[in-house]
Amino acid sequence: MTSQFKTFLLLGLLTAIFLALGQFLGGRGGLLIALGLALIMNVGSYWYSDKLVLKMYKARELSESEAPMLHKIVEDLAEAANLPKPRVCLIPQEAPNAFATGRNPEHAVVAVTEGLLKLLSPDELRGVLAHEVGHIQNRDILIQCVAGVLGSVIMTVANILQFSAIFGGGRSGEGRGNAGAALLLAFLAPLAASLIQFAISRSREYLADATGAHLCGKPLALASALGKLDAYSKQMPMRVGSQATAHMFIVNPFSGARMASLFTTHPPVAERIERLKEIAGV
Repeated sequence: MTSQFKTFLLLGLLTAIFLALGQFLGGRGGLLIALGLALIMNVGSYWYSDKLVLKMYKARELSESEAPMLHKIVEDLAEAANLPKPRVCLIPQEAPNAFATGRNPEHAVVAVTEGLLKLLSPDELRGVLAHEVGHIQNRDILIQCVAGVLGSVIMTVANILQFSAIFGGGRSGEGRGNAGAALLLAFLAPLAASLIQFAISRSREYLADATGAHLCGKPLALASALGKLDAYSKQMPMRVGSQATAHMFIVNPFSGARMASLFTTHPPVAERIERLKEIAGV
């Protein structure tokens, strides 16, 4: 299944969820409003979802003079992957993590947190950046970014629907029935959005690990970095952003938060490390 096909499938499934939420919120009028918003959102998510995610995490672009080593590593990895050099952004968070975004390789961005730069050795940092460049090379970045933005919107609308169902359900039998159905949908919609992200993301993480190991030439350095990031993320979860964008990061940035791991979009780090050891022949 190609990345382009998966993107359209994802947009279709998430749009259907969004339309159902609109129907329950406002009936036929709500459905029409949701349809219009969905059209705008689908077009906008293609062109602007990367900018929205970067803004969500308050990421700013780094110049080469600010981070020469970081830029050099990204440049070397992009050259090895036969890609244009991605822009490099910094997220002002102590939680060590990284993600790649952008609608295509020509508009790609690699974002790292301040904590990542402090925690990892140069070889481990190269491994993490190689994983992110691997996502770009494998054309994962668009579908990840679109999933994050639309997932966030669905969760927001579901919260509104949940509030409406609880406090505006009415006293009649029909009102109570509609409120019950709306409340059920309010709980199921974010779950469905998470499962869509879950199904797509996990296999892409394994592939990005393998691609990254090949690009950096040191699978064990990436394995070591994953072990550190997994341990630190449980003690120091990200304090900004949305669980709907967790799948974009190399490890779950909210794994230390309650219930964050219930439907995690990432495969177990221990399994990822074992696969990297197999690639290294250990």
